Amino acid sequence: MSYETLLFTQDEGVAILTFNRPDKMNALNPQMRSELAEVLDQVSRNAEIRVLLLTGQGRAFVAGADISALLELDPLSGKRFAQKAQEVLFKLEGLEIPVIAGVNGFALGGGMEIAMACDIIYAAEEARFGQPEINLGIMPFVGGTQRLARLVGQGLAKELCLTGRLIDATEAKALGLVARVFPGERLREECLEVARSLAAKGPVALRAIKQVINRGFEMDLRSGCALEIDAFAVCLASPDAREGAAAFLEKRRPNFSRTLP
Repeated sequence: MSYETLLFTQDEGVAILTFNRPDKMNALNPQMRSELAEVLDQVSRNAEIRVLLLTGQGRAFVAGADISALLELDPLSGKRFAQKAQEVLFKLEGLEIPVIAGVNGFALGGGMEIAMACDIIYAAEEARFGQPEINLGIMPFVGGTQRLARLVGQGLAKELCLTGRLIDATEAKALGLVARVFPGERLREECLEVARSLAAKGPVALRAIKQVINRGFEMDLRSGCALEIDAFAVCLASPDAREGAAAFLEKRRPNFSRTLP
């Protein structure tokens, strides 16, 4: 399918979604939000897609919400606007497959919130992150206050949201927000290399690891570890576990299944 604000391609189990409003720094407007939701539904239904990579066209990943759209909101329509935006990010976060954010430039406001809903964030050296909504007299509204605090701690989350300060990729990595930083010209290929590597792994184990980390984070340690045991048992029951062990003993590459059973 073709979209006006997004580019979407798929090859060898890896889907690439590119935010494509470069003249607007890929600012998130209602149409982009709607198209993003549609793409995520498409991805969730396609068993051939094993990894999703998000990136941006031009100088930005997503440079926040489209301010002109915000000016049209009153409190009631603003609440619904935020609810719809949050629903899309819960949909993104809830995908069973690994999702990589390849942050190529500015990831501000909603852009940073989209990145934080992904499983892994890789960044170009020139990337910039921030929740600058305070400078507009508003606040983050697509999960920014909540996901940021869970990723970097309450103190740093408050500092970034209250000041609107932007941070570069190096600081973002130091804070634990970004996994790895690459030169801008290498970012896409480095992200694709990881995505292809993940696509070749067993889908049962990939799904289990993602679910256990996400769900266990909100539990006490003993409950989270019990969840881990149950997921481990499910992995052992999958054909991939037998194939992985056999490949190790036979000193060959494993040939894992390509879809979930």
